[in-house]
Amino acid sequence: MTRTKSTLFSLAVLVKSLDGAMQVLGALLLAAVPPAVISGIANAVVSRDLLGDHSGAIADDLTRAAEGGRTFAVVFLLLHGVLKLGLAYTLHRRAVRAYPLACLVFSALVAYETIRAVRTGSLGLAVFAVVDTAVVVVVAREFWKSQQQAQPPVAAPPLTGQNPR
Repeated sequence: MTRTKSTLFSLAVLVKSLDGAMQVLGALLLAAVPPAVISGIANAVVSRDLLGDHSGAIADDLTRAAEGGRTFAVVFLLLHGVLKLGLAYTLHRRAVRAYPLACLVFSALVAYETIRAVRTGSLGLAVFAVVDTAVVVVVAREFWKSQQQAQPPVAAPPLTGQNPR
């Protein structure tokens, strides 16, 4: 059972590492690629019917993302990506003191993702919130387990040598 939990922890760290790396890469691409190219890619994806109706919510999200808020999106993605990569690195190094901070930051991201998912109807953000919640649970369990192992066992009271008759 311990191996499974350790494997889940490693998987959670890997997911957060990939998530952070994708956000940093996305920020860099968004900063480097002209808006017209982004709009063209968004239209091509929607045109191939990978995402459904041209007037649907996902198509609207892609169009709005391509048309405006570019600077905000670049800064947002870059900051979140670097933060996630840093936390994933500390988790990978098993820096137990960073576990509560990681849980706090990831929980704040879950709250943000949930609020944005409700406001925008974004299924993607809802999925990310569920995945991030699972990561928080795994990291919290690993922290709890490390705290249990760090505490010395409670010794039984010494025998007094008297017979209790």
